[in-house]
Amino acid sequence: MSRPTIYDVAVAAGVSKSLVSLVLRGSPRVSAASRQAVEAAIRELGYRPNRAASALASDCTHAVGLLIDDYANPWFIDLARGLHEALGPAGYRLSVADVATASPAEDPVDGLLSSRVDGIVVAMDVPAGLFGPAVPPLVIAGTRAQGAPGADSVANDDRLGARLAVEHLLDLGHRSIGHLPAGGGAGSARADSALAVLAAAGTSPVLGPISPAGAEAEGYRAALVMLQQHPDLTAVFAANDTMALGALGAARELGYDVPGRLSIIGYDNSALAGSRLVDLTTIDDMSADVGREAGRLLISRMAGSVAAPSHSTLTPALVVRGTTAPSAA
Repeated sequence: MSRPTIYDVAVAAGVSKSLVSLVLRGSPRVSAASRQAVEAAIRELGYRPNRAASALASDCTHAVGLLIDDYANPWFIDLARGLHEALGPAGYRLSVADVATASPAEDPVDGLLSSRVDGIVVAMDVPAGLFGPAVPPLVIAGTRAQGAPGADSVANDDRLGARLAVEHLLDLGHRSIGHLPAGGGAGSARADSALAVLAAAGTSPVLGPISPAGAEAEGYRAALVMLQQHPDLTAVFAANDTMALGALGAARELGYDVPGRLSIIGYDNSALAGSRLVDLTTIDDMSADVGREAGRLLISRMAGSVAAPSHSTLTPALVVRGTTAPSAA
């Protein structure tokens, strides 16, 4: 059986195709009786509008692209949830493109532009392909090493969050503290702030190698080396929750009691961090709120706003759970 078309709806409702189109677009120029007839025909036939055809006719796809660089990072889950909560009620659907999983022959940026999305939320350092007059409205989500001229941005205060993490460890009496840094703008901001706070407290921090992707495996390898080379460490601050999970694995492998012998704190307050099994102390970077605000800003831009670029910074919060405790040293 073929799919019902807009012509089938018009025949069933006893109206013209153009009137059905007006109903689908939510036009106020349709009488209540005609609208009800069309809507009844749509339900009876199970008609679904052809989004591609509608996009060609209106030059609007009602689609927003989310550009990320690591599907495995749970930070993106909360960000996408917040984005959906903002975009969904406004009639936009979300398309996600991950540069980390793309094949060498693929270009996720070109893919989004070719699909003619109405706007893009960039949750990574901005690729060169997103500079130019043909690019739709952009909003940058998260702290980035490079932004885009004229684009709005929203992030949590990564420097404040790192300070909260380190001060928590210092307040617990830890003085031998290691940091596992991640790549990118957020990772750099967190590392710089953590090292500054530790230096001001008169400690000599141990800095691990930068993990470009900030992945769990990278956190595990870096923590394993750090703990073997510096057995006097009593606490580790990881740049994100996934790296903190890797550090937990390394500590377990080396026989460290967490938090009795070693305290570990992450960053992001991901769903994994809050699970009973992990119970990870972390920094809540308000990921869903970042997504909601990014969605709100993008909707405004897609509607034609010409206001000056907005740069919003949300306040993170310390979430104390079971992986940090007073220093036993």
